[in-house]
Amino acid sequence: MNIIQKLAAEFKVKVTQVEQTIALIDEGNTIPFIARYRKEVTGGLTDVTLRDMDERLKYLRNLEERKEEVIRLIEEQGKLTEDLKAEIEKAEVLQRVEDLYKPFKQKKATRASKAKEKGLEPLAMFIYAQLETKGTPEDEAQKYINPEKEVNTAAEALAGALDIIAEMIADDPEITKAVREKTFASGIISTEATDPEEKTVYDMYYDRQEALAKIPNHRVLAVNRGEKEKKLKVKVNVNVEEIHALIAKDVIKNEKSIFFGLLQDTIADAYKRLMAPSIEREMRNLLTERAEAEAVKIFAKNTESLLMAPPVKGKRVISIDPGYRTGCKVAALDETGKLKAYTTVYPTEPKKDIAGTEAVLKKMVEKYNIDIIVVGNGTASRETEEVVANFIKKNNYPIQYTIVNEAGASVYSASKLATEEYPDLDVTTRGAMSLGRRLQDPLAELVKIDPKSIGVGQYQHDINQKLLEGALTNVVENCVNRVGVDLNTASPSLLSYIAGINMGIAKNIVAYREEKGKFTDRKELLKVSKLGEKAFGQCAGFLRIADGKNPLDATSVHPESYGAAKAMMEKLGVDPEAIRKGGDQTIEKKIKEIYKAKSLSQSIAKMAEELGIGELTLTDIIEEMKKPARDPREDAPPVVFRNDVKSFEDLKIDMEMTGTVRNVVDFGAFVDIGVKNDGLVHISQMSDKYIKHPMDVVSVGDTVKVKIISIDYDKMKVGLTMKL
Repeated sequence: MNIIQKLAAEFKVKVTQVEQTIALIDEGNTIPFIARYRKEVTGGLTDVTLRDMDERLKYLRNLEERKEEVIRLIEEQGKLTEDLKAEIEKAEVLQRVEDLYKPFKQKKATRASKAKEKGLEPLAMFIYAQLETKGTPEDEAQKYINPEKEVNTAAEALAGALDIIAEMIADDPEITKAVREKTFASGIISTEATDPEEKTVYDMYYDRQEALAKIPNHRVLAVNRGEKEKKLKVKVNVNVEEIHALIAKDVIKNEKSIFFGLLQDTIADAYKRLMAPSIEREMRNLLTERAEAEAVKIFAKNTESLLMAPPVKGKRVISIDPGYRTGCKVAALDETGKLKAYTTVYPTEPKKDIAGTEAVLKKMVEKYNIDIIVVGNGTASRETEEVVANFIKKNNYPIQYTIVNEAGASVYSASKLATEEYPDLDVTTRGAMSLGRRLQDPLAELVKIDPKSIGVGQYQHDINQKLLEGALTNVVENCVNRVGVDLNTASPSLLSYIAGINMGIAKNIVAYREEKGKFTDRKELLKVSKLGEKAFGQCAGFLRIADGKNPLDATSVHPESYGAAKAMMEKLGVDPEAIRKGGDQTIEKKIKEIYKAKSLSQSIAKMAEELGIGELTLTDIIEEMKKPARDPREDAPPVVFRNDVKSFEDLKIDMEMTGTVRNVVDFGAFVDIGVKNDGLVHISQMSDKYIKHPMDVVSVGDTVKVKIISIDYDKMKVGLTMKL
């Protein structure tokens, strides 16, 4: 297999792009670095495409290694033919290679292997040949009676020979492939309750049948969980007669043979005993792998949306971590996230000290000039929200409040990292402070938490944790590098996701900063312990110094391009200090005036050639000069702030509202509309046009307009539509 050509075809890119990308990966370059600073080499492939290509490259290389190993193992047995070798080399998936290897694989003792030891293989081959023979099967079998080998009767000889044939059928790669494809195309997955009288969340699966090929991914994961919890029995059903007929096409060569009936029985035995159990497992595994891959994709996308939520900068915040018996933890933070004060209030049951809570909030608001109040969305959230809304209204303060997703806050507050950061604070205060900082800079705060604890998705605890962890780490890495970090303020957690930097180096950077003071030059990074030239090359462009010696250090321009950037500024008469003052918006106009080409792109091409750099690199430099260190999170939907609250009883059918998307799953999106439970917009209610997946329409954090179409007061469920 030509891996490079295959990847080029699959990703619909040029062969040279693949060759050069693989070379960069093999040299040890990180994906964020390649995506941002090697656009000329890759042809501008995105970080997402590069990661997908890297994963596919690993699979194909693994496939080639396995092919070589299988060919070697069969050759060692002296059974490798040219045709078989060609079939193995032609295989495009690992499963096909394993199917071809199966007949030669060393097995534990089986009925067939025992029959071979008794000398019954020649009889099996004679039966399988189905030659025109007179007499009965027993007549032929008589020849193989051998009491010394425990073959005492013709019936025993036949039984052993048929066991050998059954294994031959089950091991045949072409038969296996045909049965597998038939099972997937026409099989039915059926579920039933282990106890039909018991009420569980799996009621809809108590007596259900669904086509294997059509069952949605979220239902696969639900069925798997129900089976794991011993609430459901799950089976794959097929039309057995059709499968037998399919196998017979390959096996039966002569219907007039005296062995015809025996071979039909053997086909049934081979399928039931040897093939059906493994193919059913394969089908379940196939569905699970597909469902897990989709669930991981959803989880990763939702996590990305959370991480890329826009920061609310320059605002003083009161953040409240709600609770009942133990009270609500309150923290006041200044514009930089520094803790100014903290306490506990008890506005909810059982104490319901609303007056005392309002007095504390009033004192904090006035003392620290608070702009926003943040409420966590966990236990007692809505009751606390109601108290906050009424407090703002009663005092006529020009402040607003918002709800913040507190997933993972308790994980962080009790972590070793939080203890190291704030050794003098208790767990609950750290949690409240973290919620406020999530509003001020979501990315910087959320990277302190295991990605699995912050994301939203479906069945995340049921899926392959290694797969999930790898995907989420990639997402966090992509987000952190896309935004970039302030070298002089970033935490070790944030720094550890920067290309080329691990947690050890991140801690060394912080230690250096604490000992020597602020970094004033990117090159100073080379003085950090264990941060060599290679790591510097990978990380430098993503680390910003806001007020350093060189204005370019505040941008995403890589130090390797400083010479070209300075030459460009000199040619255009741009003052480097303009970078510190928000950039120069006239750069493109100046380029067009100097080069007088028909279009801006042609002018940039001429300038790139003159400066000796690539056009894509120059375009990126120009964008940085126009708007230095632009934060891509500015493009995200703004945070929804409120100053009132609704109860569930206030809701009415046809009421139109604005809400925030909190979670996106296969079957729809959950939207926070300001009441205790999020409403569901089913996929069928998202658009008048056909959509393949809810993510085609919405992402976590989006602000959407919705209308209520159903209310279940008993279950506290709200159905919404986006078809207004």
